Amino acid sequence: MTRLSIVLLAAVMVSALYLVRVQYDSRRLFTELDRATAEARRLEIERGRLEVEKRAEATSLRVEKLAKDKLAMRTVTPAVTEYVTSAAAISAAPKAGASATAGARP
Repeated sequence: MTRLSIVLLAAVMVSALYLVRVQYDSRRLFTELDRATAEARRLEIERGRLEVEKRAEATSLRVEKLAKDKLAMRTVTPAVTEYVTSAAAISAAPKAGASATAGARP
């Protein structure tokens, strides 16, 4: 009988140690899950904030202000408009009217 009792006691001890180990792993995994969920919430909030900033930076007034200030651009008027023609249009121009294009070019 003592052998059976010792075997049963060893089985109960192994089972108890295994139960403690499983509970510890379960708590550890739950803590990691909770941290990951909190991090996901934080990242989602930051993403929303960044999208709002992006929309604010891309407004037409801000882009126009930056173009004027940093790039020294100005609004288009007929007085400063330049028309650029392609090389194909230039080579075809003498055939169509050599005198009109020759007088227009400096």
